[in-house]
Amino acid sequence: MKVLELKNVNKIYNSAEIKVHAVNDVTLEFEEAEFAAIVGPSGSGKTTLLNMIGGLDMPTSGEIIIGGVDLSRLRPSELIDFRLNNIGFVFQSFNLIPVLTAKENVEFIMALQKWPADKREERTLELLRAVGLEERINSRPSKLSGGQQQRVAVARALASRPKFVLADEPTANLDSKAAAILLEIMEKLNRDEKITFIFSTHDPRVMKMARRVITLEDGKVISDEGKE
Repeated sequence: MKVLELKNVNKIYNSAEIKVHAVNDVTLEFEEAEFAAIVGPSGSGKTTLLNMIGGLDMPTSGEIIIGGVDLSRLRPSELIDFRLNNIGFVFQSFNLIPVLTAKENVEFIMALQKWPADKREERTLELLRAVGLEERINSRPSKLSGGQQQRVAVARALASRPKFVLADEPTANLDSKAAAILLEIMEKLNRDEKITFIFSTHDPRVMKMARRVITLEDGKVISDEGKE
C-alpha cells in the first residue's frame, strides 16, 4: 500500500538575487513498511526534502500526497492536525519534554489525540518494553543517556501508529554502541508494526541497514536503489 507520493517537488530559495534550487524536481513513492534512507553530501537537499514531507516546510511547486491528501491544499490549522495524526518525527536532538517522564513523553501525542487513558497507558508500556526501557518509565530525560532518550523519542514517534516516521540524523549524537542498539530497535519496530521509516542520514550504519537508499545531489535524485 502506498503511504507517500512526491510528484515533481521543487524548493527554491531566493537569496541576494540568487535562486538556490534546494530540491529539484523530485518524484518518489513510498510503500507501507519500507525502511528507507535519503543520503547525500551536505547541501544536497536531504533535510529540506524531509521537512517538506513532514509538512514543516512547503514546496515551491509540486505535490506531496499522504493518504490521498495533498499537503499544499491544507490550511495551517488543518496541517497541524494532519501531522499530529499521520506523521511521527525523530530528531537528532531528541526533543523530549524535560519536565515529563519517559512514560509521559510517549503518552503526550496520544493525549493530544484524546486517546482514552487506559489505551494510552497500554500502548506506552508496550512501546517502552519494545525499546528496552520498561524499567525507566518514570525517569525524566536528564536521568537518561543519549541513547535512552532517543529510544524514548522513537517510542513517542510510533505511539499513535502514524502512516510513517521521519528520522532526521537520529544517530548523529550517539556513540557507536547506542547507535547500533537504536537501529536494531527501529528495524524490529518497522517489521513488527509495518510502519514506514524514512531517514535523512550521513551515517554509513543507517545506509547499510536500510532496505532502500535514495541518493540526492544538488537537490536531484541521482539513484534510488532497493535491496534486501
